[in-house]
Amino acid sequence: MIAVTTTLTTDQLALAEVTLDFAQEHLAPHAVDWDRDKHFPLDVLRKAAELGLGGVYVREEHAGSGLTRGDGVLVFEALATGCPSIAGYLSIHNMVAWMIDRYGDTAQRGRWLPGLCGMQALGSYCLTEPGTGSDAAALRTRARRDGDGYVLTGVKQFISGAGAADVYVVMARTGEGGADGISAFVVERDDPGLSFGPNERKMGWNAQPTRQVILDGVRVPAGRRLGAEGDGFRIAMNGLNGGRLGIAACSLGGAQSALDRSLAHLADREAFGMRLLDAQALQFRLADMATELAAARALVRQAADALDRGTPQAPQLCAMAKRFATDTGYSVADRALQLHGGYGYLSDYGIEKIVRDLRVHQILEGTNEIMRLIVARGLTGALR
Repeated sequence: MIAVTTTLTTDQLALAEVTLDFAQEHLAPHAVDWDRDKHFPLDVLRKAAELGLGGVYVREEHAGSGLTRGDGVLVFEALATGCPSIAGYLSIHNMVAWMIDRYGDTAQRGRWLPGLCGMQALGSYCLTEPGTGSDAAALRTRARRDGDGYVLTGVKQFISGAGAADVYVVMARTGEGGADGISAFVVERDDPGLSFGPNERKMGWNAQPTRQVILDGVRVPAGRRLGAEGDGFRIAMNGLNGGRLGIAACSLGGAQSALDRSLAHLADREAFGMRLLDAQALQFRLADMATELAAARALVRQAADALDRGTPQAPQLCAMAKRFATDTGYSVADRALQLHGGYGYLSDYGIEKIVRDLRVHQILEGTNEIMRLIVARGLTGALR
């Protein structure tokens, strides 16, 4: 996994190796049980924070690790080899921490970033709503100005970490319809009027909770607004550029684990007087899987570099990388299950869990249909 791209620095190789060791020691041995029991391992998340994984992109002076997006995709790929569900939540948590570091003021950073980076406090990102889905600019949650604060009313849907998280970055409407009328706020779990729906029963990602976030007249002071009024949609989309890279990297890690397990399984199994691994037809399948992952990995790292450099094409490249890597990751994991035969369908082997976990990556952080729309707009915009 690490050696496929030769441009990695010595520090990046060491970072990937340390994170991979953590994933294999603290995530992989428990992933199937966590999935079965719907257990959210808070103690393990805090162990990850000891490695600096609670504030990957947060500047060092604000209690973070100060890593680049190029570093981050290595981190999340390595984590996902142990458990894509937990790696996916850590990607979202880090998106929240980055948004507060990037758009918060001094007081806001001081209030929330130390806890988020140490993961004594967990973060959730609240954009999606029941009635809007991919049309995020049409959100209906309202933030009404009231004296020196705001009153938030509405419902957010499919919120990872909801109920367990302490800090919620919430997009709410302060103005007229459309993207320009949206602002960003930080809501805390103990704020009166904040409640949560039941933990959703899901196909995958069972090791982290997913709930509605219900805002029933939640009053927050004006100091809880990130940026200016009307900046919320821009803040949300800029956060998602990095979040899409995180989920893309998680798909790579989950699929790489499935491929590695397939190699071991085929080496151990015999049929018709030979090892399955020696059958040329199966070798060709493995070769295709490895090639596709290498291509997806290269695109993810290219997009991360573009985001680090702030190039104008970065949003389109992030969308390309998210679409391609999540489609590829799911496809590779599905083929790995097939290579395991009936054993792949058994929970104890862990392959079917990877397939279920990676399926949602094609939906969250913007569906892959929306990724195609972003790329198409970048291609055709200059011709209008």
